[in-house]
Amino acid sequence: MTIRVGLIGLGEVAQLMHLPLLADDPRYRIEAVMDVAPSLVEHVGQRYGVSRRYLRPEDLLADKAVDAVFILTPDHIHGRLLAQSMAADKHIFIEKPVCLTADELTPLVGPAERYGKTIFVGYMRRFSRPFLELKRLMPAVGEVQHARVRDIICEGPFFIRQTRNVFCPKDVPQEIIAEGRAETERLLRSVMGEGASREELRAYQVLTGLSSHSFSAMRELLGMPKAVAAARQHRGEAVSVLFDYGHFTAVYEALIHNVARFDAGIDILTDRQQFRLNYDTPYIRSLPSRLDITSSSDQETETRTFGPVYEDPFRIELDAFHDCVVNGTPPKTTLADSAHDLALFAAVGRAFRSPG
Repeated sequence: MTIRVGLIGLGEVAQLMHLPLLADDPRYRIEAVMDVAPSLVEHVGQRYGVSRRYLRPEDLLADKAVDAVFILTPDHIHGRLLAQSMAADKHIFIEKPVCLTADELTPLVGPAERYGKTIFVGYMRRFSRPFLELKRLMPAVGEVQHARVRDIICEGPFFIRQTRNVFCPKDVPQEIIAEGRAETERLLRSVMGEGASREELRAYQVLTGLSSHSFSAMRELLGMPKAVAAARQHRGEAVSVLFDYGHFTAVYEALIHNVARFDAGIDILTDRQQFRLNYDTPYIRSLPSRLDITSSSDQETETRTFGPVYEDPFRIELDAFHDCVVNGTPPKTTLADSAHDLALFAAVGRAFRSPG
């Protein structure tokens, strides 16, 4: 079965990942595209041979030729577009974060559970082969003594400039830009409080953007923590969190800086084993990921490696989404699943503002 796809939002992630991957996959056809920038709609339409081009999401959602929509817009309008897509009875792929706040998401979780079509949240790291292998080999959580989760990164523009052209439109209406900034700040302050500093608001955005992949992966492997024991942010782009799992602590570190590397992954330690999962930057397609498992006895130590694996986790997501749409397989990355991340973001945000 060929799934006819409409893309809402044609910015960086659409151009770097979703458009080329969908175009390469014979199970999908890019049927329609939409963005608020007319030049971007025309550029993508011509580049991918798409004749159904829209400037309003409502028009794309009304198109009966579209089976599934990919919501790839800025985060502050995810909730509204998700609700509209459900009302239009489309299969839905929505990039993380599914929303910026629990208040946006909570009213949609119940209807989503009764929804007759697929709603799939794009947490691509949870589909990489080494992650799935780690999940298969994971010890019982009761054996875990420590976990470290990290995102120490240089942001995408460094890599994009050297690897792929991204079309940046100059004709996004200024009123839409202003409305987006105002709505984003309103949503962030609804969680962080009216007195939150600019740095605290930025740190919350780091959580919903960069950290959402790692929090989500941590939850799938270890479950939800009992509490956020402590959290600090510095300058809005350095975040440290201690998650209390009762009998062990999971440490989360995030830093956005300008050293051109991407150190992201998860370490899980038991008494006799260390599991180390590493991801590379998602801004370059098909860079490798790997899993190293080091085991020690009283006499010797050995390390086994799964990988390096060059298969793109964004492409593996498309396998999973196709299976959900065609065969009715329930997705693991649901709205209810995403609600746990929003609860963690809020708890960490509160800990940023707690004294001492």
